[in-house]
Amino acid sequence: MSVTPQEAVVADGRALSPAVVVLSGVVGGIGAAVGALLAVASLTGHAAGAWVSPEALSPGLVGAAMAGVAPALFTVGRARVWEEARCLVLPLAIVLVGLFTVTVLNAGSLQAVRGGPLFLALFSLGWVATLGVLALAAVGCLAAQYRARPGGTGAGPRRPAVPLPAWSKPPLAVLGSGWLGIGAGLLFFPAFWGALLPWTVNRADAQGLGVWALALGVGVLGSLAEDDLARIRPALNAVPVVALALGAVLAARASTVDWASGPGAALVALVAGLLVTGVSGRWLLARAAKDV
Repeated sequence: MSVTPQEAVVADGRALSPAVVVLSGVVGGIGAAVGALLAVASLTGHAAGAWVSPEALSPGLVGAAMAGVAPALFTVGRARVWEEARCLVLPLAIVLVGLFTVTVLNAGSLQAVRGGPLFLALFSLGWVATLGVLALAAVGCLAAQYRARPGGTGAGPRRPAVPLPAWSKPPLAVLGSGWLGIGAGLLFFPAFWGALLPWTVNRADAQGLGVWALALGVGVLGSLAEDDLARIRPALNAVPVVALALGAVLAARASTVDWASGPGAALVALVAGLLVTGVSGRWLLARAAKDV
């Protein structure tokens, strides 16, 4: 009797905690609604973020990432073990904890503090409260998840069901390192790295974008460490949608971006790399399933 790549992954791993599934669904619902609001506002030229931004592009990109990852979060419950979901859930935890921390550190830039329009002032207060609850929940869910005992036969190292092709690993390493490095720079040194972005940002924008870039880098490098397409299915579902959402906002606000600069070209390469990675990964996984 043949074993499909999906069935093979069940043999070894920690049982997926119901708390992680619930958290992913809740964040997916909130992210889809809030992300769509931020992205649509950016498309129409309005900076509708929780904090005051000099350009509509930055909150639009944050919203695009939120909305783009939401559909994949709804599929986390289909994972049979934790290892199948961690390439998506661990970056999610980074985003929740990171955005909450950045928001608190830049509290002086919040719409409610700066006296923004009533809707945005209330939105910023809700942003802080919701992120605080979700960040705390993410830490608790991960703690519960890692208390679960690993399953499997214990007969030796697990063999990947659908290994990554050897040719894909160097590009993945470059792509993941690129997002990780830029994210760390924007998050920890926003004054320097924010000035290198090809559009105008303030400290809160730079650090908020840095959190998302850092999470994308962790996700890509995590998939490289997993070395198994069958175990990164939820992340593969997220990556191309996030890339398309980011591309749509960048295209709509193209006039505010210095595309001729080095950072502008690097941004195009990084977003295109996400799209190619997601599409090619899903194609390879589908082909492997047909060959079984």
